[in-house]
Amino acid sequence: MFSSIISLDLVEFAHLLSFAYSDVLVALNIVGITIMTRRREQKIMKEEQVALVTGGSRGIGRAIAVELSSVGYELIITYKSDDVSAEETLDIIRSQGGMGEKVKFDVTDSTKATRRMDEILARHKNIRVLVNNAGITADGLFMTMREEDWDRVIQTTLKGFYNVTKPVIKRMARDHRGSVVSISSVSALVGNRGQSNYAAAKAGLIAASRSLASEVARFGIRVNVVAPGLIDTGMIKGAPLQKIKDIIPMARIGKPEEVAKVVRFLCSDDASYITGQVISVNGGML
Repeated sequence: MFSSIISLDLVEFAHLLSFAYSDVLVALNIVGITIMTRRREQKIMKEEQVALVTGGSRGIGRAIAVELSSVGYELIITYKSDDVSAEETLDIIRSQGGMGEKVKFDVTDSTKATRRMDEILARHKNIRVLVNNAGITADGLFMTMREEDWDRVIQTTLKGFYNVTKPVIKRMARDHRGSVVSISSVSALVGNRGQSNYAAAKAGLIAASRSLASEVARFGIRVNVVAPGLIDTGMIKGAPLQKIKDIIPMARIGKPEEVAKVVRFLCSDDASYITGQVISVNGGML
């Protein structure tokens, strides 16, 4: 009797195992299909979508390039002089399975910028994202500021915006799609002693972006601005960090990756109804 009961239990157990095994196979099959689909989508995205980031060799620009690469964009980073940092950015992108290239030129030099942008557009027919990140600082009190320092800061941000955005926006308008994100600063929104040139440049970037947004919205192009606060990059080297933290409600310095994730969102379809806006990433500074 006991042997027959045990025999029945073993049969039922075998049936249960067979059902469980079938469920596992089905689950593995679904997972396999999902993985293959995601890989296929990522491959298609890499083939069809390119992102160009100016000033992409380090700091916030590097973080943005890496973030966009992580969601499938092929990257083009432009930079002025730091070959080593530019190559390091590409190494990070490639180590994560991404694709990218670096292009060296000064965005303020109209002749060189035009030539380089023509070359880029000839190689890449499908630039879907442009991030205007190139910028410099040359801080000093306005009364003692050299004209050269005023001009360099203004030119890098605003002339750079013109020289790079104009040819790209024409391509985007032809394709009836695209996203432009320009990196401004909290200095454009809150008066900051010793940064009148930088504040003027970054405030001008906001105004230009809003005007451009209204011009190209009908072509399916979105134009937005991200205004970071104090972010942990070389730009705040030597700054009195503890005093700075005291004026930030979140009481800490931001990370480049936190800015990059906002840029990635603005470039995505999740932000399809957002244009002409300024998004502050500053830990609550008002």
